[in-house]
Formats: sequence, structure tokens, C-alpha cells
Amino acid sequence: MRSAALVFLSLAGLALLPGSAAALSLPDSARIDSAVKNLVRMKGGPPGVFVVVQRGDEVGLRTAGVANVRTRARWKASDHMRLASFAKTFSGATSLALVSQGLLNLDEPITVKRPDLPAAWSGVTLRQALNHTSGLPNYTEARELQSRLQRDPRSPLPPRELVDLVADEPLQFAPGTRYRYSNTDNIVVGLLVEEATGGSYDAALQSLVFGPLGLTQTSLPAGFRMPAPYVHGYDVQPPAAPQDLSTVISQSLLWAAGGMISTPSELNTFIRGYAGGPRLFNDAVRAQQLDFIPGGRSQPPGPGKNSAGLALFRYETRCGTVFGHTGNLPGYTQFAATSPDGASSVVVSVNEQLSPDIEGKERVFAALRRVYELAVCSALVR
Repeated sequence: MRSAALVFLSLAGLALLPGSAAALSLPDSARIDSAVKNLVRMKGGPPGVFVVVQRGDEVGLRTAGVANVRTRARWKASDHMRLASFAKTFSGATSLALVSQGLLNLDEPITVKRPDLPAAWSGVTLRQALNHTSGLPNYTEARELQSRLQRDPRSPLPPRELVDLVADEPLQFAPGTRYRYSNTDNIVVGLLVEEATGGSYDAALQSLVFGPLGLTQTSLPAGFRMPAPYVHGYDVQPPAAPQDLSTVISQSLLWAAGGMISTPSELNTFIRGYAGGPRLFNDAVRAQQLDFIPGGRSQPPGPGKNSAGLALFRYETRCGTVFGHTGNLPGYTQFAATSPDGASSVVVSVNEQLSPDIEGKERVFAALRRVYELAVCSALVR
């Protein structure tokens, strides 16, 4: 069995939809079909891909390959999947909702609410954690975590102990002076949410995000199991058979930085509600969320020119601009985005970890990024 630690090293920073949506004939359907089929046929490509494009109430779906290599089951909009770093948008949604309510302050040092955090982090603010300009060392690069993954990748670890993995390391740079993606940022955001609400992060997600948006199949598990039905995630290294990584790692090791599970249907609902207008927080907070840092890219990069906002990225493509996020972890890669008004949205999911930073996967990721742009262009057609 391939080492869970090796696949974890490249962690980033991971039927019609229900309701009254009508079937949508995609303007670029032939090109999208060709692109997704080419993706799964490539050497080292994912076993399956699922694409959602929504314009108004009309929804179009495209899929290729399989959700389960063993059973050859096709991918459905109701299948559960790991969101990887796309989970960071949920920590953004909860924290910005609390900013809107006056329970958190974007420019307050994180150690005011959490004095148990390292004193060296006292100059870091919530805003800097959300837009990855904090300088906080990245806990997923800690040797102790890699060693733990080698020994027992399914063993749980409390969120505060994730911070302890890098508590003695210096800041990577002075807060606010540079952009650098760090998974520690969103662990800290989750801890701040708990302090502000006096309850668990899970409870805050339910009351501030899941409930308002009607999400019933989205969750933050602490263990390694997946709810059925689910898309199996794989490590694809030809000529070896794809290795199932769906339940290799305890999601407590990712928590607010990448541990969430959802479905293509609910991911589409969420991105429209979160990034397509101030449904979860007020206009003033929305304006600050959309203060973008040019060149700040998501992990892995999304389509077009990437810029970083507060737990959100702007993607300027040849067909127009969308807001969203990407993510990858062992077995899964995610992309979801919406037009600024929330009228058009896309979800592109594959059951393999892909990134331009993973050796041997550069061509496959380039093909996936082409699918991203084709889907965005299809969504933005008026």
C-alpha cells in the first residue's frame, strides 16, 4: 500500500439536481463532453469526473468515467465526496457571518479571542488568516504530522493540537506583507468561531451555513469513514491499479482547513449562496470579502487569472469573472465557482488528487483546468 504520508504531502492547502431546476442544453456541450472524456482517458487521469453548470433555474450535468472502480458505478449528483481545501470557504462563511453579527472583528488580533495561541502570533488578524497573508507556518508540512501519517493516518487529533504542531516555529513573514497559502490559517479561523459562539465549530456550521442554505448532506466528520453513497477517491499511478484512498486519513487532521464532505448538488447550492451575494452576511462584510490580492492563487490554481479575497478567490477567465475556490487531497480535487450575482455557477469534481505541483500530473491537471474554463464559459453565456 502506498504511504498515506506521501499522498498527503501534496494536500493544498481536495440525475438532475433536486428542486424545480429545468434541464439545460449547454452551449459548449460537445466541447465539454470531449474534454471530460479526454481527461479520464489520459494516462494517470482520474477514474471519473462530474460537472455541474447552472444558469438561473436551469441545470446541465456532464460526467465521464466512474465513481467506483470496482463496481463501475457512475457518479451521481447526490453522491458524497470529500471537499478538500474547498472546506475553507465554509470557515469563511461562518466567520464572516459572525463578523456581520459583531461577534468577530476582521482586524482584531487572533490572540485576543484565543490567548492560548502562541504569543508570536499576536500580530496576526482574522482578516490575514482568511486571505492567507498571516505568515502562519503551515501545519501540514510539519515533520511530526508526516510521521504520524506514516504510523497511523486514521488516528484522530483535536484541532488545538494541530496548531501545536507548528506552535514553536517562527512566522514565515511579517503579517500582512506577503501572500502565502497556509492550512493553519483556517484551523485558527475555526478556533475563533468556537470562541465567538461558545460552542463547537460543527454547531456554528449548522446554524450559520447549513440551516440558512438548506444543506442536509454536507458535514464535517471527525473520523475516516464516508456516508453512503459516496464517490471513491483514488491514487492513480499506471501501470499499477488505482488505489482507493477514500478512507485512508482521519478528517480530524484537516478539520476546518479541508475535512468537509458534501455532494455535487449541495456544493453547487453552497457556492451560489456564499459567493454569489450577501445571503449569509451583510453588504459591508461582503465588500471586504471581495477586496482581492492580485496573484494570490488557490491550491491548486483555478481557471484564468487568480486573486485572493477572504476565504474566496476571483478567477478572471476569457469568458468573464467568477468567484470560488479549489481544493485537493488524497483521492479528490474540487472546483466550484459562481458569477458575482449568483445567477450562474459551476462545480467540477474528480476522484483523484491533481495539481501542477504533483510530479507526473502536470499534463493531467492542465486538462482538468481546461474543463474548469469550459464549464465557466458555458455558465456565463447569456
